[in-house]
Amino acid sequence: MSNNAEPARAETMRRRDVLTAACAFGAVSARAQAKPVRVKLVTGKGLIVIELYADKAPITSANFLRYVDTRRYDGATIYRASSAPGAPEIGLIQGGLQNDPKKLLRPIAHESTLKTGLKHADGTVSIARWAPGTATSDFFICIGESSYLDAAPKAKGDNAGFAAFGQVIEGMDVVHAIHKLPTFATAGVGSMKGQMLKAPVPIVSARRTT
Repeated sequence: MSNNAEPARAETMRRRDVLTAACAFGAVSARAQAKPVRVKLVTGKGLIVIELYADKAPITSANFLRYVDTRRYDGATIYRASSAPGAPEIGLIQGGLQNDPKKLLRPIAHESTLKTGLKHADGTVSIARWAPGTATSDFFICIGESSYLDAAPKAKGDNAGFAAFGQVIEGMDVVHAIHKLPTFATAGVGSMKGQMLKAPVPIVSARRTT
């Protein structure tokens, strides 16, 4: 009786160990294959799809999704288009709520590119701010290589850069079309002077997508 029970017990334990290992592997595989978080912006000029770096910039990504999931971007606009001096192929477009007090949520902590490892390149999506820690709803999309927007510890003044958190994976043609729209020569404050679109482009909707 005991001779038969011992092999049976060993076989049961072996099967249990194999099952446990299989479950663990399956859990890891499920995490590895988790679908990225993407947001579809339907604008008056066409569709822009953004993939978020939720793992690298969790604070900024979660903030963007707060506005998306509560539909606060619906009816907002892309209102700014800027180009680097002497390099019209490099620049950005910017959109959001423009400090609408009825829709703004609390500002978020700044996620430096030194911490996230992200860079401002062509199609990078980043959060707008004044001082570090003041970012709310407004975001911008880079056109061309834009490393001047990364954190630069050795630079003078505000050298914290901006918090990149996503990448345009579809619709850069729309981004370029908006960037080419005419702007007012004198409208805008400070560095934004001359960059305000004469006809802001409506954000019809912003939704998560797969």
